[in-house]
Amino acid sequence: MSETLVRLEGAPEIVLEKLTGLGIFKTKTEAIRAAILDLGKDYKVFNSLQELEAELVARKLQIEEKEMRRKGIKYISKEKALAKYR
Repeated sequence: MSETLVRLEGAPEIVLEKLTGLGIFKTKTEAIRAAILDLGKDYKVFNSLQELEAELVARKLQIEEKEMRRKGIKYISKEKALAKYR
């Protein structure tokens, strides 16, 4: 996960205050996340929801693989993993 600091003033700040004040979003962060997803949809950053989901899964797997290598953990086969449930 990455962090990005955003400083807002003027119209964007007022809009965020209104969105949270009206209860449309609980937090400014939630509103900003929703806006970013809408921008991605508007500009067709991904061809489909499935493509976005595949990207999320791939990134999660990369993180898990890196952590497993760091800890010296090895993958086991599907058969080995399911063996104890048979």
